[in-house]
Amino acid sequence: MGKIVLVVAAHTDDEALGCGGTIARHVAQGDTVYAVFLADGVTSRPDASPEELAERNEAATKAHQILGIKKSYMVGFPDNRMDSLPLLDVVQKLEAVLAKINPSIVYTHNHTDLNIDHRITHQAVMTACRPVPGASVKEIYAFEVLSATEWNTPTGGGFIANLFVDISEHLGTKSRALEAYAFEMRKTPHSRSIENAKRLAMFRGNCVGVEAAEAFNVVRILT
Repeated sequence: MGKIVLVVAAHTDDEALGCGGTIARHVAQGDTVYAVFLADGVTSRPDASPEELAERNEAATKAHQILGIKKSYMVGFPDNRMDSLPLLDVVQKLEAVLAKINPSIVYTHNHTDLNIDHRITHQAVMTACRPVPGASVKEIYAFEVLSATEWNTPTGGGFIANLFVDISEHLGTKSRALEAYAFEMRKTPHSRSIENAKRLAMFRGNCVGVEAAEAFNVVRILT
């Protein structure tokens, strides 16, 4: 029987950058993958328009079809302003999704990312997925997002890669999902380019002797 997986991300495109290959691998293995996005990803920008938000959501729909995500939930909190919200409001929205799908595996942001929405998202996951008796979530993993994870303040508590998922057979799928978000990608040598995303996957893979991989920090596992 396949597992139920939930990706909890701040913005659309974070899922493709952080764990797109792993999503595709889960789907290929017969698991069911859902995603929830907490912030709209647009409204912090000067002169942001409803049309820009619609374009981003359309790109997300295409990317999720490519990755095989069964259903996505868009919460719509203000972009890069999630620290202005009571954490309880964020947690309750996430708890509602968790109650609908009862995932056993959750992927989310690293707690030290530069982007404030990423950090609030991680905190909300840890609160909503607290290990109370009967909780469905057994595994929580944090992913890395280019131009957020590696741009954080250099301290000893940054992203620690201690789990590697072989995505050698799914790097092409990840790349196509990123291409759906072409307007969010940047030209090399910017960190958040499609070329750099491929290089990161190959680097992470070569670290563990495979062609391509995605790296995660293990937050919690219950076996």
